[in-house]
Amino acid sequence: MIAGLRLAVTLLTVVPAGTVRIDRASARAAMLLAPATGLITGGAAAAVLLAAGPLGVPRLPAAALAVAATAAVTRALHLDGLADLADGLGSARPAAEALEIMKRSDIGPFGVVAVLLTLLIRVTALATAPDAALAAVTAAVAGRLTLPWACRAGVPGARPGGLGALVAGTVPTAAAVAVTVAAAAAAAAAGAATGGLEGALHGAGAVAAGLAAGLVTLRRVLRRLHGVTGDVLGALVEIAETAALVAFIAVR
Repeated sequence: MIAGLRLAVTLLTVVPAGTVRIDRASARAAMLLAPATGLITGGAAAAVLLAAGPLGVPRLPAAALAVAATAAVTRALHLDGLADLADGLGSARPAAEALEIMKRSDIGPFGVVAVLLTLLIRVTALATAPDAALAAVTAAVAGRLTLPWACRAGVPGARPGGLGALVAGTVPTAAAVAVTVAAAAAAAAAGAATGGLEGALHGAGAVAAGLAAGLVTLRRVLRRLHGVTGDVLGALVEIAETAALVAFIAVR
């Protein structure tokens, strides 16, 4: 389990976690523990937001700085995956050609639009959220909750090699369900601590909305690409995290 947590931190953040052995067993543990890394990425955003108030930084630039902090903590890899997936799916090419497009180092118009809109939505959502710090952490956890589901048994890798092939199909569905229940319960507890029953419902609802958006996207990806890649996993994180943020403010 410790090896899995270290691998999750290594794969999903810039935080050094030492040398880790990468195999299917550690990959399974890493994907199951992926939501916990949202405490790091969301925590970075929350720290910026909490510091901005006493420093007199207005909400909008504070939200932009918080999103920038999240990108820095993740090396912007998830945003890169979102751009690549948008270019691949937007090309309307067969799966093999779409995957080749996703491997290119450049970014096309679909990718540019997807990243810009995602960042715009996230910044405005954080700028208007009543409890922006809690929203940032909740959404970060919800975004990474898509990873156990995208790597559950029966979901293949789209390529024979790479991160997608390593983690694809490693997570039992029952384990993904258990992690989901735990994440939703944690979000509800955090919401209850600040907003009582209403806060609990908002927290759990944001997690549910994020996961739903990720699963809808995953279904589309599997139909088009017939499997997952590292880019797909990163894109799912961004899409689910953004959806969770929107849900967090929409129900307030």
